[in-house]
Amino acid sequence: MHANGVDLDSCAREPIHVPGSVQPHGALLVLDPADLRILQVSANVADIAGTDAAGIATVLSPELAAWKASGSPPARLVAPGYPLDIAVHLHDGRVIVELERAASEAMDDPFARLTAFAQQMAGNIELGDALSAAARLIVQLSNFDRALVYRFDADWNGHVVAEAGNGTLPSYLDLRFPAGDIPAQARDLYRLNPLRLIPDADYTPVPLLALDEEQGLAPVDMTFTQIRSVSPVHLEYMRNMGTLSSMSISILIDGRLWGLLACHSRQPHIVPVRVRDACNFVAQSLAMQIGAASRAQTAAVGVELGRLHTKLLASMADADRWDDGLANAPDTLLALTRASGAAILSQNGFSRVGDAPDEEAVRRLTQWLSENGIASDVYATDCLAAAGFDDRSVTETACGILACRISESDDNWLVWFRPEVIRTVTWGGDPHKVVRESGRIHPRKSFEAWRESVRDRSAPWHEAEIGAAHDLRASIVEIVLKKAEQLARLAADLQKSNKELEAFSYSISHDLRAPFRHIVGFSQLLTEREKNLDERSRHYLKMISDSALAAGELVDDLLTFSHLGRATLATGKVDMNKLVEEVRLGLAEDIKDRAIEWRVGDLPMTRGDGALLRQVWHNMIENAVKYTRPRAPACIDISGEHVDGGLLYRVQDNGVGFDMAYKAKLFGVFQRLQRSEDFEGTGIGLALVKRIVERHGGSVDATGTVDGGACFTFFLPVLPEE
Repeated sequence: MHANGVDLDSCAREPIHVPGSVQPHGALLVLDPADLRILQVSANVADIAGTDAAGIATVLSPELAAWKASGSPPARLVAPGYPLDIAVHLHDGRVIVELERAASEAMDDPFARLTAFAQQMAGNIELGDALSAAARLIVQLSNFDRALVYRFDADWNGHVVAEAGNGTLPSYLDLRFPAGDIPAQARDLYRLNPLRLIPDADYTPVPLLALDEEQGLAPVDMTFTQIRSVSPVHLEYMRNMGTLSSMSISILIDGRLWGLLACHSRQPHIVPVRVRDACNFVAQSLAMQIGAASRAQTAAVGVELGRLHTKLLASMADADRWDDGLANAPDTLLALTRASGAAILSQNGFSRVGDAPDEEAVRRLTQWLSENGIASDVYATDCLAAAGFDDRSVTETACGILACRISESDDNWLVWFRPEVIRTVTWGGDPHKVVRESGRIHPRKSFEAWRESVRDRSAPWHEAEIGAAHDLRASIVEIVLKKAEQLARLAADLQKSNKELEAFSYSISHDLRAPFRHIVGFSQLLTEREKNLDERSRHYLKMISDSALAAGELVDDLLTFSHLGRATLATGKVDMNKLVEEVRLGLAEDIKDRAIEWRVGDLPMTRGDGALLRQVWHNMIENAVKYTRPRAPACIDISGEHVDGGLLYRVQDNGVGFDMAYKAKLFGVFQRLQRSEDFEGTGIGLALVKRIVERHGGSVDATGTVDGGACFTFFLPVLPEE
């Protein structure tokens, strides 16, 4: 427990918006909005107002009724005959009236100073000069000993970026303060209620009292009440720091808390309402200047980044693939986010630009991003270790990343990297000490300069750079989608053309079979009928018959080939040993006069269309028999085995082989590597093999040497059971 009995560990959870009391420089009335009946009052109403709660409520009744009729916006009221500054607002279903004594002494009109300041802000003034000018004017207007401009960083640590004062209090310029000095709930109050005054840190809180019939009401939410009481810990914190009075004014940029104008004095110090309003005007003018400077900087950066974006688009347009386009413009890709390195992961592979980790490390990083669900679109951090990814193979190269997930289905990524930037930070006290309290700016017990080297962090990513990453990702996605649509249209066109060609070839092949048969038949009839033909005529008729037979075989093969693209597979268990034996028996008559050594291993069973797979074996074994004709003996080796993901079958021979330079032609239609005069055939057999195997989801391959034999293989994946 703390010396004053306050548990410091509970401060971060303290309900500071419902303190149940007010500071003694003001008094509070809580009214029912329906009939303006008094619900609660602070115990010091009579001391502040000069009359009791009922009396001042009666005096304010006409003003309150008019205010209520206007729609009840926050407003200033006048109590005729009473020297009071009165503010009223409606919150949480209650009317809250704040009473403060009006300043009695003559005061300088701040209008001239405010006008000059506004003109200065409207001029071409640097942001640093504007911050310093605002701090000086706040000191002049409020007569505090010191005024600070206090800026929050991305982690809510504070940094004193400007200061003005009379020398009574020590300088805090350029000191930093940990985020814990101003807890999240306190920052939220600063965002909602921009001004808070503590005239005397030694004040005794004035309780808020409920009337007898109003006992048991919920605590009054004083979020928008300026005279609300503050945490006892913060008051002790102020006393420990030698500041007995303070005032804080929020600097809001586009609704977000950018920082504070914080004022302090060594002695108690009251600031009249009119002066507080003037100081608030200064803060809002400064906020407009900061916002304008930020937007101007973002716009300037955006113009340059837009130019770089256009260059990357042009590079991608010139390349066949988006990843190649980016890799072909490495300097532009890195300049877009001012990164030192980048990595591109796509379905086509991995590309590294500049100083980036290796592929394995990048894949671990993207897997971590995916598993933690923190990169559905664009993710940026200047400290990977703090984000939870502590892989030295990455952080040794880069401490900060800007990651874009291009596609969730294909695991495509674009990641930029920044190296570690070691910085020396001067804190106002040791930030690593456990400090849990609802104080605002300074370390609770020590404000002595404490220097620390900050490591494992890169330079932070600018908002415009993150926006550029978003825009580039959108462009890449658009390019990928457009190419996918083009490919889909092309595939549809090709599929239609293939069907038309298959139908055409089927029709032509079917219609040509009969004429060729007629040619063969009539040639044979003519040879048998005309007994007086000379040898030359008989030779001509035999050539006609042989050519027609060859053409008929070609037509039959074409018919089979075109039919394969249309036929439905009849899938079932297939005994490959049985198929090979059937093929060998079928060829027995043709090879009865040849010496062939058969080496047939035990072939594993598979699933597929038995009739089509028999055709595969027939064509491959028939080829082996044909191209080993010059060998005595011929050796044909047939084997099969289980491999990763499926089954691999081989037919190896010691025949004439082929030149591997022409391997790509082997499985094409009408492609022959041997002369037809030496080896008969139509040139469709291996094309049939390839089409059948691919219909089964497999692949074919071949190796060989000229006059050294050949080995033909086909792979079939393991198909699931029906």
